[in-house]
Amino acid sequence: MTAVKLPNSISIADYLAGEELSDVKHEYLGGTVHAMAGSTNRHSAISTNALTSIASQLRGKPCRPFGSDTKIRIEYPDHTRFYYPDALVACHMNPPTDHFQDHPAVVIEALSDSTRRTDLGEKRDAYLTIPSLKALLFVEPDSPEVLVHRRKPEGGFAVEIFTGLDAVIPLPEIEAELPLSDLYEGIDG
Repeated sequence: MTAVKLPNSISIADYLAGEELSDVKHEYLGGTVHAMAGSTNRHSAISTNALTSIASQLRGKPCRPFGSDTKIRIEYPDHTRFYYPDALVACHMNPPTDHFQDHPAVVIEALSDSTRRTDLGEKRDAYLTIPSLKALLFVEPDSPEVLVHRRKPEGGFAVEIFTGLDAVIPLPEIEAELPLSDLYEGIDG
C-alpha cells in the first residue's frame, strides 16, 4: 500500500504575507489556503450597499464598518481560520496595521450559487463561535430577503427572516439599522 502525501501546511505568517502580495483573495483553514472566486456585479452592489448604509449611521460612534478586503480571524484550540466576509462591523478593533479583525459584532455575507453551501454551513458555524458576534446576516441576491442569526441574551442564536423592500433589520447592538430598500437599491431583477 502506498501512503498519500498530504500537502504542506502553510503557516499563518506565510499566509498573511502572501495575501499582501496576491491579486487573488484566499481564505485560510488551519494551514490550507483556498482561492476565492470573483463575485458578480449584483453581489458586489449588495455588499457595497450594506457597507454604505451602515457606515453613514456609525459616524461618530465607537463601532466601525469594514469591507470585503478585511478578513476575520477565528481561533480554535487546534487551528486558525481566516475568512473574508462581504462586510463586517467591529466595535473593538485590531490595530490599524493588521489585515484582519478578531472581534466582529456584525458580519454580512451576500449569498451566491457558488458560495451558498459553504456560507450557510462551514462559515456560518465558524462565525457563530466568535464571542463578540451579535448578528450574522445572510443576504439573498435575487429577492429582498435576509436571514439573520442574532445572539440571544441567555445564550445561543435566534433566527430571524426579513423579507420585502419595506423591511428594516434592527441592529441595536451597533446603534444602527439596515433597511432592505437600502440593501437592494439599484439591484435589478
